[in-house]
Amino acid sequence: MKARLIAVGERAPGWVAEGYAEYRKRLSHWLPLELVEIEPGLRGKGRDPVRARQDEGARVLAALPKNACVVALDGSGRAHTSEELARRLEHWRGQGRDLALLIGGPEGHAPEVVARADERWSLGPLTLPHMLVRLVVAEQLYRAAALLANHPYHRA
Repeated sequence: MKARLIAVGERAPGWVAEGYAEYRKRLSHWLPLELVEIEPGLRGKGRDPVRARQDEGARVLAALPKNACVVALDGSGRAHTSEELARRLEHWRGQGRDLALLIGGPEGHAPEVVARADERWSLGPLTLPHMLVRLVVAEQLYRAAALLANHPYHRA
């Protein structure tokens, strides 16, 4: 199984890019993780944020791997403990499909993206900067994979 992190937004700050790259490298032998950055919709004075979200949604859907299990990162989704996420990862692996994890833009996901998702995952009640979510997701996937491999990274 391969995973693709499809994220609205471009040019992460250096510290995010470095942290993401570190966890991507650590994950590489358990779960290859590819980052696909989606151009944000146009926002600002006189711009329609609903249209921006729709444009982003169309680009996100176009970036999905064929037959992938789609998990939308969404504040109203299901939160998981690290152990629960490891069980979800094991479940996703068992499906024999690639995994697509989706991070939306400032207004969240377009309705079409949420409708396409097989499930929604919440990182909790806090509001996080979207660039930081990339790093948190990569670390949590690494933690889940380490748990499944009985690696000592996760010490509960």
